[in-house]
Formats: sequence, structure tokens, C-alpha cells
Amino acid sequence: MSTKVRTADTRERILTAACEVIADIGFEKIRMRMVAERAGVSTALLHYHFDTREKLFTEAMTHSFANTAVDVEREAQTAPAAVILARIVRNLLPTDPELHQDWRLWQELWVRALRDETTRVFAVDLYAQLHAWVADAVRRGIDSGEFTPTDVDDLSTLVLSLCDGYGIRLMLRDPAVTLATALSAIWRHVSTALGLPAAVPAD
Repeated sequence: MSTKVRTADTRERILTAACEVIADIGFEKIRMRMVAERAGVSTALLHYHFDTREKLFTEAMTHSFANTAVDVEREAQTAPAAVILARIVRNLLPTDPELHQDWRLWQELWVRALRDETTRVFAVDLYAQLHAWVADAVRRGIDSGEFTPTDVDDLSTLVLSLCDGYGIRLMLRDPAVTLATALSAIWRHVSTALGLPAAVPAD
């Protein structure tokens, strides 16, 4: 294994461990040694890659988002645009244990962004990436003729807002909201705007 590959593997293990620890105990309680222990590396090696908690946190958030995007974009060039868009919506909600962990990271980000300007700017940038992710999928469907033309930015903002709102209630285990009802409600707005069937497409 080359040095470059070993370095990439170490960073991957550290970032995965950081996501797990931050989701478990919260950013304010995290200590670098906790992440090092979870990743199976020395504290010195952890500091070599990430010299501050703040840098580790932002890199962990970026890592989490990138992994989700990779899963969603599989077969993106051949699958129907509605399937890709529905896949994005599902991945914007806490639909499985991994996404539940991602949501806990986002909740940590929101809290910290309210108190720290650097984190606020980072959070706004991440939302811009999410917005572009949704918007690109919508434009792909419009360009292919699968979707009725609509205001792409307006619909993308609505999708993110609905996913945030329903996602929070799902994280709270609110008995009035289930994953099925959340998906159905979000897709109802999407399908109306894009001239699609009301049923959420199967993955």
C-alpha cells in the first residue's frame, strides 16, 4: 500500500470515527483523544491530520454529505429523473441508522452555527450544496422532458425546508409524523410542481 493510499485510509477512518463520536455525545463534549481511540490511531496522528476540533468537525460534516451524495447518484445517468429525485428526498430524511447519525450531526451544526460565525458561514455553504444537489436533479428531469418546467430554485428551497421540518419531527419521534406520511407529504408538493404521479417512486 502506497503512502498516499495509507494517508487517505487514515483520514477516512478518522472522519468516520469523528462522525460517530459527535453524533453520540455532541460536539461540545468531544475530545480529540475520543476520536483517536475510535479510529484506532494515536492522538498525535489525529492532530497531524486535523489540528483543531473545529477543523475536524467541518471536515466530518463534509465527509458525511459526500458519502450520502455518492449513494444517491448511482445509476444517475440511466435511472428515471423521478427516481433520482425521490432518492434525494429519502436521503434528506432520517430514513435509516446512517442517515439518523447524519441528522444528529446536522443538529449539532445548527446549534453551533447560532453561536459561531465561522460555523454559520460553513452551514450556509453546505445548504448551498444541498440546494444545488436538488436543483441539478430537477433540471435534469426538465431537460429530459420527464418533468414539467417549474421555478427550480423555488422548488429546491421548498424541498429542503420540508425535509428539515419533517426530519426534525421524525428525530423527535413525534407520533403524529411517520416516515411514510413525511415522504408522501413532501412528494405531493414535488409531484404537483413537476407534473408527476402522486405516488413516491420506488428506488
